[in-house]
Amino acid sequence: MEKKVVIDCFQTGTFRYRNEYAIVVVDVIRATTTATTALDRGWRVFPAQTTDEAFVIASTKEDPLLVGELGGNMPYGFHLTNSPAQVAARTDTHRPMILVSSSGTALVMSSAGSPAAYIACFRNFTAVANHLIAHHDRVAVVGAGTRGQFRKEDQMCCAWIAEKLVAAGYKPETPQTREYIYRWSGARPEESRTSESADYLRNSGQTEDLEFVISHYDDLDIVPALVNYELKVVNR
Repeated sequence: MEKKVVIDCFQTGTFRYRNEYAIVVVDVIRATTTATTALDRGWRVFPAQTTDEAFVIASTKEDPLLVGELGGNMPYGFHLTNSPAQVAARTDTHRPMILVSSSGTALVMSSAGSPAAYIACFRNFTAVANHLIAHHDRVAVVGAGTRGQFRKEDQMCCAWIAEKLVAAGYKPETPQTREYIYRWSGARPEESRTSESADYLRNSGQTEDLEFVISHYDDLDIVPALVNYELKVVNR
């Protein structure tokens, strides 16, 4: 089978490719960074599409930690916003984490039913790419998108993964995939400072998350996958 990789965005991307492709969900600011950080520190992580679903999942867990945001705001009754920096500073890793976000976790859940569904961010894109090369011939790397936009930081991460796959012999399936790879080849995380997501974090006083995202670059060798509606590290 010819090896192929495609970059797409939004839930249409997961719906379009999930029958035959391994899907990688990317939401750098902030859901996949929060989830990857939590998994590395030892939490169990359960993504949810909505706050209602989050509370239902939480009702089945002992001492759950509700983490997330919708429209940039922490939902009522939650313990923590969707903050990788705050998650990294906590020590209550025994508590099952229920995570919800405006777009990222919904995208993760829409990947259920695909041959495999992974998450990636700046922290683990090389580990994810290497795992894909070893296990999958067809890969769709899908950015979460925010307010109808394929944000710069997600384009970058998707492109870095796809570039590694192309170097390993995968064929870029669309002209857009080639364009993203070319545009972001050799880019650095600091370039995401000019994205609208970064502007939102600055304007809302959440610069610690922006600095966390930018300063944690390719530093984790973990591959999180959606397994029975829970995110689990599958390469350890």
